Amino acid sequence: MRPGGQPNMQQIMKQAQKMQEKVAQAQAELAAAELTGTAGGGLVSVVVTGLGEFKSVKIDPKAVDADDVETLEDLVLAAIHNAAEAQRQLTEQKMGPATGGLTLPGF
Repeated sequence: MRPGGQPNMQQIMKQAQKMQEKVAQAQAELAAAELTGTAGGGLVSVVVTGLGEFKSVKIDPKAVDADDVETLEDLVLAAIHNAAEAQRQLTEQKMGPATGGLTLPGF
C-alpha cells in the first residue's frame, strides 16, 4: 500500500501479469498431459487430456460378453469416471499454484 491507503497499481499489474504467465504455462502442461482411467483390472481403459478431452477407449476382448452387456457398460463408465478424477486432480495440482489459490472459471 502506498501512503494514503492507495494500492500500488503498477505492483498489482506486475502480479497479475506473473499470474497470467503461470496460468498459461499450467494450461499448456494440462493440454500436453494424457491420463488413463481404468476399470475391471485393466479390461477397460480411457485416455483423457489434462483439459478433459477424451482421446480413446480401449476394451479388452475378455470384457465383451453378449449375454452381459450391462457389465461392460458399467466398466466403461467406471473408467471414464476414473480418468475424469485423474484429470480433476491434475488440474488442481497445476492450476492451484498458478492462481495462488484463486478459482478460475472453467478450471
